[in-house]
Amino acid sequence: MGNAAGQAAQSASLEAQVASHFADSASLKQGAAKLLSAPIARAIGVMSASLRSGGKVLACGNGGSAADAQHFAAELVNRFERERPPLAGLALTTDASTLTSIANDYSYEQVFEKQLRALGRKGDVLLAISTSGNSASVVAAVRAAGELGVQVVALTGNGGGKLAVLLGAGDVHICVPHTRTMRIQEVHLLALHCLCDGIDTLLFGEKK
Repeated sequence: MGNAAGQAAQSASLEAQVASHFADSASLKQGAAKLLSAPIARAIGVMSASLRSGGKVLACGNGGSAADAQHFAAELVNRFERERPPLAGLALTTDASTLTSIANDYSYEQVFEKQLRALGRKGDVLLAISTSGNSASVVAAVRAAGELGVQVVALTGNGGGKLAVLLGAGDVHICVPHTRTMRIQEVHLLALHCLCDGIDTLLFGEKK
């Protein structure tokens, strides 16, 4: 009986912990909507203008942010929630040979920068994802974007870190007002879905 009671208490504690995560996430998203709706709308405009004129969106990030970059590129190239032509999205996180050769021959810090210099053109957009805003490889890519005339949409949290001070007047900063990585990433995913939905709306009209 003692063991069963202990297991029940542990289960109840875990359920409360899970419920707390849901509540914290929902609260952050509700609050962030007031702060992030305007910059997300601006980012939709920047990306849509680039895609409409033959440009592309190149996305980068590390770890979970790399997964977000790939997720976003897939939504552009394949589709989001409607049937429409493919859009030019490219994740700079997927080519193992390129990534490892740059990291091995030069430094990991340059893995996105060198790809951007090779593939990026004026009129393109760099989606730079870093929960802290301090990822050295993403910071290097943002610096290169400034030199190349590539606009930046920065998706950060925790005040924006080093990325915040690098952004130019034409760039867009979507900074989640939180310090905890998991919470920031949850809002990043929502922001990416908002970008996808908004791009489809601007380029192909309202859903029927």
